[in-house]
Amino acid sequence: MFPANMKYRTFRGTDIRVSEVGFGLWTVSTGWWGNYTDDEAVALMKEALDLGITLFDAADTYGNGRSEELIGKAFADRRDDIVIATKVGYDFVNHGEERRGQREIPQDFSPENIRRATEAALTRLKTDTIDLLQLHNIRFEQVEDDALWETLEDLRAAGKVKHYGVALGPAIGWLAEGVLTIRRRNPGVLQHIYNLLEQHPGKTIQDAARDAQADTMFLIRVPHSSGMLEGKYTAETVFPPNDHRSHRPKSWLTNGVKKVEQLRFLEKGGERTLGQAAIQWLLADDRVASVLPNIYNVEQLREFAAAADVAPLSSEELARIEALVKANFGLEPEEGRYKGTMELPAEATA
Repeated sequence: MFPANMKYRTFRGTDIRVSEVGFGLWTVSTGWWGNYTDDEAVALMKEALDLGITLFDAADTYGNGRSEELIGKAFADRRDDIVIATKVGYDFVNHGEERRGQREIPQDFSPENIRRATEAALTRLKTDTIDLLQLHNIRFEQVEDDALWETLEDLRAAGKVKHYGVALGPAIGWLAEGVLTIRRRNPGVLQHIYNLLEQHPGKTIQDAARDAQADTMFLIRVPHSSGMLEGKYTAETVFPPNDHRSHRPKSWLTNGVKKVEQLRFLEKGGERTLGQAAIQWLLADDRVASVLPNIYNVEQLREFAAAADVAPLSSEELARIEALVKANFGLEPEEGRYKGTMELPAEATA
């Protein structure tokens, strides 16, 4: 139903070429979107590669190493066919068993731990080099830590990693952290939450890279607002208690359904689904290297893999979206729920 004809983009200043649609391992490795056996996860990952998806994004803390082990199991004999991205920074070795739901565990960004974590990730991934190493959910302290960034350069010089960047999170927000990282460190890649329904602060962060003429490109996670922009929820949808979406406020569901109904014009019969349109909206920015939808079954995988090849949004459609967002879809304003620092220091606005 959804034949894939993938397109690719290259990280600036590198020869690393990634599929416009990537595969985020947190969905199949953490239990926050349902439980998958290793065989089920590997089968889904292998089909993704067959559909042209080459970017597989993991983190050492996802499943306490499981996401990286899954990549090693799935692609040990096809290493040259994929781009491996992973993240380091959480001390799951000492605190992984303390995890409660999606609460954060302690971080350790010391140079010694980053080196140890990278070596351990290489072993789990069954590879000699990581294509993209990301600092996982950094704070201001890490933006300022010269020793940390020197460690990343050392790892690159040693051939342990080819390219490095940062991931912002865990939740939506981190405006100042993102902008200051771009201005002070010009990371090759920055991963953050951004989607048609949740444009703040993602748009400001990406605009900051443009204004600074930085080389930074972006990986986008939660591109469908936790599934809302797939267009299949109703106001009565109920998520299991351990499901990531059950942590969203009720207003996110009820108002989101009303917004989605006003976006149905983006659907083009059998030619473009709403979920594909949400991906195309992000790909309209050439600074977006790849979009990482939450993939949890084969039908959805095929739909999203084909998104890179459907009709791009027209200027008229983009303008209509902009008008709807500006008017908040005719709904009462909602107070945003953000993490991190949502006000820019004076030097970041200069």
